[in-house]
Amino acid sequence: MAAYSIDPDLSALTDTQQPAASSAGYFYPLSGLTALSGRVVRGERQWLARRIPPAPIPFISRQREWRILRRLAASRLAPRPCAINRRWLLLEWLPGDTLPATEFLARRAELIALLTQLHRQPLSSYRLRLLPLLWHYWQQCRERHPHWLRRLQQLTRQGEPAPLRLALLHMDIHPGNLLTQPLRLIDWEYAADGDVALELAALIGGNDLNTAQQAMLLAEYAQANHLNLAMLRRQVRRWQPWLRLLMASWYQLRWEQSGDATLHQLALAAWRQI
Repeated sequence: MAAYSIDPDLSALTDTQQPAASSAGYFYPLSGLTALSGRVVRGERQWLARRIPPAPIPFISRQREWRILRRLAASRLAPRPCAINRRWLLLEWLPGDTLPATEFLARRAELIALLTQLHRQPLSSYRLRLLPLLWHYWQQCRERHPHWLRRLQQLTRQGEPAPLRLALLHMDIHPGNLLTQPLRLIDWEYAADGDVALELAALIGGNDLNTAQQAMLLAEYAQANHLNLAMLRRQVRRWQPWLRLLMASWYQLRWEQSGDATLHQLALAAWRQI
């Protein structure tokens, strides 16, 4: 893995955590579609550093992420935030491996328990509203798929579904964002308050769950959280068109910002589903 020197702004943050450190330290970039995170090693200590995006990405705010993680510190659901400045958010480094994709559904009971604990946390006061977010993507992008505006106008006429149950959501749950032993969530940049059915719809779509897998997940979540299963299923279905357009819009903007060929292919595939 390639290592880089720590820039002065990041070094200043690590100084607040380890003032007597004599080592200059190294930055190891981590894989991910935003390419904004890395492991910082300085002497015997290490942290996770998350860059404030140089080009704005709709809804991503390190200040919001910092405040939400501070509120979650006692829950042990997430990494502890250490410090923040104009360019970086510094978090504790959580040891351990991410969950293998083959174990995602095998550990479904733990996943349901984790979701239940998360959705019972106090609200953050940051509400996730998809409609203005979708219009913002439309305004920011240069290239627009032929069906984009028609679909966006259709959703605008429908309006966002009224929440079945409002809760703090993570909104990016997949094996790569789950640490094992015990199961814990990382990568909280999309966290905000929203409908629990929206979280479940995002989990289903983001992990390509088949019909049987979806049925098991929703039935077990409904039972654990005392929700009517039929109502939960209907609500998840209502959110799915919103998430398909959100994902296509996200890939489109990130491709235009970065020029990354992988993001371009993901955008093309996402538009084919609209």
